Formats: sequence, structure tokens, C-alpha cells
Amino acid sequence: MKLSIDSFPNAPHGWSIEAAIETAKTDGIALSDDHWQLISALQEYYAKVDHPNLRQLKDALDEKFHARGGIKYLHQLIPSGPVAHGCKLSGLDVPPGTVDQSFGSVA
Repeated sequence: MKLSIDSFPNAPHGWSIEAAIETAKTDGIALSDDHWQLISALQEYYAKVDHPNLRQLKDALDEKFHARGGIKYLHQLIPSGPVAHGCKLSGLDVPPGTVDQSFGSVA
């Protein structure tokens, strides 16, 4: 996948490919084409939905990546949480309830 800012038309203001690469590197993630597709999908979803709901976002990602295994596949791609960590890489705020340390869960 050839990367350019034009590949991410829904990127939030101030987000850059370089920042995502640096964040991923710091977090020990080597970004693949599938990671970039997740980043793009998250940015696209946030552009369409004003106040993302965790359940709806997970359902949308499950549907978008269904052919590869859906949300289970995304958890293999980003074990630290495809929504929480995916939003971090995408320059987006995580939906409420995504990270709940009282339950020890990360979506």
C-alpha cells in the first residue's frame, strides 16, 4: 500500500502518517497494510458518526473486516485493543467505555 495523506481523506486535523508510524514504533507495532486499513476505517467511521458508541463501532469494524475474521482478526492484529489502540494510531478519541481498568478490559 503506497501511503500518502490523500489515502486518508477523513484524517482528523493534525494527524499525520509520520505520527502514526512513530506512535506504532514506540508501542512496538510494525504497521502493515491491514493496520493502515484499520486506521482508515476508524477515521472514516468517525467522520460519519458524531459521537461514536463502542458497541456500534465494534460492530462496524466486525462487518468491515468480516472476510478476514472480523473483530477477532483485529484483536490478533492489535492485541492491546483494536479500538483503543487503533484510535490512538488514528489520532482519534476513544469511545467511552473502551478502556475500563476496573474490569481489566480494553476493547
